[in-house]
Amino acid sequence: MPSKPESPPIPPPKSLSSTPAPPPPPLQRPGETKAENENSATSDDDGLDDVDVGGEPAITTALPLSRKEKWKRVFAWQPPYTRYDEKNPPKFTVWVNLLFGFAACVTVSNLYYNQAILNRIAESFSVSFERASVVATLMQAGYASGLLLICPLGDVFPRRPFILCLVFLTAALWIILCLTNNFSVFIVVSYICGATTVTPQLMLPLVGDLAPKERRASCLAIVVSGLGLGVLVARILGGVMANYTEWRGIYWFGLGVQGVVWAGLYFWMPDYPSKNPTALKGVMGYGKLLWGIVVLMVTEPLLCQASIVAFCLSAVFTSYWTTLSFLLSSPPYEYSSMVIGLFGLIGVVVILLAPVYSRMVIDKVQPLFSAILGLGLELAGVVVGTFTGGFTVAGPVIQAITIDLGSQFTQIGNRAAIYGLRPDAQNRVNTAYMVAAFSGQLTGTAVGNRLFAQGGWTWSGSCSIGLLVVAILVCLARGPKETGWIGWSGGWAVRRDDLPTKKQDEEVAIEKEGLDSR
Repeated sequence: MPSKPESPPIPPPKSLSSTPAPPPPPLQRPGETKAENENSATSDDDGLDDVDVGGEPAITTALPLSRKEKWKRVFAWQPPYTRYDEKNPPKFTVWVNLLFGFAACVTVSNLYYNQAILNRIAESFSVSFERASVVATLMQAGYASGLLLICPLGDVFPRRPFILCLVFLTAALWIILCLTNNFSVFIVVSYICGATTVTPQLMLPLVGDLAPKERRASCLAIVVSGLGLGVLVARILGGVMANYTEWRGIYWFGLGVQGVVWAGLYFWMPDYPSKNPTALKGVMGYGKLLWGIVVLMVTEPLLCQASIVAFCLSAVFTSYWTTLSFLLSSPPYEYSSMVIGLFGLIGVVVILLAPVYSRMVIDKVQPLFSAILGLGLELAGVVVGTFTGGFTVAGPVIQAITIDLGSQFTQIGNRAAIYGLRPDAQNRVNTAYMVAAFSGQLTGTAVGNRLFAQGGWTWSGSCSIGLLVVAILVCLARGPKETGWIGWSGGWAVRRDDLPTKKQDEEVAIEKEGLDSR
């Protein structure tokens, strides 16, 4: 019989000390090059796990991103030069300051485009003038709602994405205002747009937080000037464009400049972390956040003092501009609406020069002294205008100049003071201050009109004189260094004592020069 073929010998088992098999290559995401995959495999930021067993090379694997994570990366992306670095935080430069001022000018204009074209809106929607005036009222009411309900969230959310979302949302809703033919839809969306147009009130506390102490007032003045310029430009531009184009043209213009603002903020606004990221926890946390505004008003004497002054100033301001049209349209003047509207241009020079005199004066003196100086100047102008306005137009002109100038001095000084109170609650501090100012605007409009109807220009002006006297007494009741509610403990000094000396400035310059040379 033929012999069976011998089976091949079985190889001996490999020794445990033999060279291990090479690790499997890392998983590669679809569309990713080999070089990109190698870089991502060595990165510690992708959430990859490195396994090191017995001194052998680490096996690195990368899981593909989910669709949600991909979209999150797309929306969360921002230019590298705007990202926050704790070791080298972004500097608050003059260009960022000007960007904030421009954004404030454009966004606050949303509230005032309609005021000069309400008659055209009434004709377009076939409603009465009284019904059309609801547009302006609801826009202002929405703004007040945003001040109270949205602005406090600036203490919780990172400011860059929060501001960008608000500007984008406002612009998206603005498209409806440009297109809708339904008046009910128009007024509802106007209210919502008013609520989301609170971007400047988020920027002001941010400027107060980032600007150096010695330049805080002048930096705030740039944004405040942007606010004032936006109010003025919107009213004039709305009326002019409505005379030459269809009234929706000004709304399309507003949409375009909002897009420019969003792009500017997206590419150049630095990112800053939240001051209080754990403050908001559910509905109860939001309620506690709002309640904190009330707590601040009763626990911070400086904020309470500044808010009372803001109430009086705003009441005087709106009372003057509301009753001025009644005075100038009556004998002995009988001016046209066009001429009366040009009175608004009086404040342009004051607004544009605000950063200059803020840098030269307000930055160097105690905020309280700046407030008293502004109130005294405004009081003198209101007295002159009240008792001479009945027979010479020079009186109302002088009153307009001093009201604008005095308000700038006082408001900027107040803001420079209150933004140094609570770094973790600056937006709530600003909300409390602005609610008081807005309440003053409503009071000044209502009381001024009532008094003018009963006693004329002198009666409404006398009420303004009384309000300014109250504001001055409130300022004098509490000194600049007083920690309690009333008193002058700590003394009085016109010049601020926390400014760097000339020697300190030279040391900083030498240190900076040394770092630059390295």
